[in-house]
Amino acid sequence: MTPIWKKNLIVCWFGMFVTGVGMSQIAPVLPLYIKHLGIDSTASIAQFSGIAFGITFIVSAVFSPIWGHAADRYGRKPMLLRASLGMAVVIFSMGFAKNVYVLVGLRLLQGAITGYGTACTTLIATQTDKEHAGTALGTLSTANIAGSLLGPMIGGYIGDSFGLRNVFFITGALMLVAFVTTALFVEESFIRQERKVMGIREIWKSVPEKSLTVTMCVTFFVLTVALYSVEPIITVYVTQLSANAGHVAFMAGMVFSASGLANIIAAPRLGKLSDRIGVQKVMLASLVAAGLLFLPQAFVRNPWQLMALRFLLGLTMGGLVPSVNILIKKITPDSLTGRVFGFTMSAGYLGVCAGSVLGGQVTAWFGIRSVFFITSALLLMNAAWVYAKVYRKLRYGRNHGTDTNR
Repeated sequence: MTPIWKKNLIVCWFGMFVTGVGMSQIAPVLPLYIKHLGIDSTASIAQFSGIAFGITFIVSAVFSPIWGHAADRYGRKPMLLRASLGMAVVIFSMGFAKNVYVLVGLRLLQGAITGYGTACTTLIATQTDKEHAGTALGTLSTANIAGSLLGPMIGGYIGDSFGLRNVFFITGALMLVAFVTTALFVEESFIRQERKVMGIREIWKSVPEKSLTVTMCVTFFVLTVALYSVEPIITVYVTQLSANAGHVAFMAGMVFSASGLANIIAAPRLGKLSDRIGVQKVMLASLVAAGLLFLPQAFVRNPWQLMALRFLLGLTMGGLVPSVNILIKKITPDSLTGRVFGFTMSAGYLGVCAGSVLGGQVTAWFGIRSVFFITSALLLMNAAWVYAKVYRKLRYGRNHGTDTNR
């Protein structure tokens, strides 16, 4: 008989993938859609594009811990249903926007009702035994990352082939499918325990491994900064490398999506490996490898070299997000898992904004190639911190009989 967590993993993977697409698919069509809504000035289009794209992630960072708390209090499945149905309605409604202000308002509302990923991660983490936690969370992590990385290419293709408004209609319909499959197939036996509502300070006092938790939040922030630092400049960089060749937009999409494909391949395997040899070893090795792989990207001579390096980078990233989630599961009591995952998701949403801003500003001041050097330095510094705060602590704990796999 198939374990419940495996059945739920399949449904959650689909839902998180569609959610990731829904959060990111607007990027390539946003300027075109804003122009379609009546904004003609290039400067105004750029301004509204930045606001409409960034506001979703900023608001999501605020609300993610709130929905994580609700998942711990009322159950994870209700949060999955709320988020999937809410996003289906809001994204579908974007296709009917009459002006740019309605679009920005709907993007803000989208950020407020997210929380599907937090609830999915919490559900799978609390249902899965520690022997299979790495495999399950590694597989689940591929969904959101792949959706986020493939989303721009999917959105661009739908916009070119079926029209701009249909980007929102099709994505909303997919979210509705995620809602239906969640309602029908996700199983959860949740017993609500009446507790006094705790404030942030009380919650923090009850977290047993504060130092490790902070390190994981910072690490997740750095990872998303690294993933999205190249997003604003990838098309420009590919244009420079292509020597006026055609199909630059398609080539840029392939380069950007290469890391997403590699992540899908690597994350489940590296998650399983972390179950066997230790999550701290996989995390440290992946951080160092990712930091080093950013360096040669600054020296490539053609898009194919860049694509190959981005693919290798995706393989290393497949060992990072699962490692963060696995370690959070191991050091956090089940009663707090949703809230702690909510904080890490907030860190990730802030990293998306910070990475996009970093890539654009560094390019403007120092040139495109400098983005790769700075991102590499961030990852390697984070690796040094993880070695000091995570690797050595867990290795010391194992040598002295301390069990972190609770």
